[in-house]
Amino acid sequence: MSMRVAVEQFTTPDPITATVTTMVDDLWRLMEQHGVRHLPITCDGEVVGVVSDRDVRVVLGLSAAEKMQVQAADVMSPEPVVVKTGTPLDDVADLMAQKKVGSVIVIDDEGNLVGIFTATDALNALVALVRKGE
Repeated sequence: MSMRVAVEQFTTPDPITATVTTMVDDLWRLMEQHGVRHLPITCDGEVVGVVSDRDVRVVLGLSAAEKMQVQAADVMSPEPVVVKTGTPLDDVADLMAQKKVGSVIVIDDEGNLVGIFTATDALNALVALVRKGE
């Protein structure tokens, strides 16, 4: 019987975040600057949503005046899928597939943001574990 790998072993730690009031152009700039496709969205320090590059692209075609009306709260997926540290990797991947999401928020027992686990992290984990022989 193999030991189950915890999600935090392949989680992207300390992810770049934005707040509910971050403007859409700034969201896009953050994603481009840091090479990420998902941003946890916070309100009063708590993660309340996730914005994907797809969410932002939908709005980028609007006029400058229209874009100035759009904040993260308007385009985010509210109530993001959240898992705790220690959750087995296979359970997280299964949950992502069931919910059809590209990322999950990883928190510790106190509810603090530890990181974000994305489909890319899942693929990296798969490669590492297959090569390791697990």
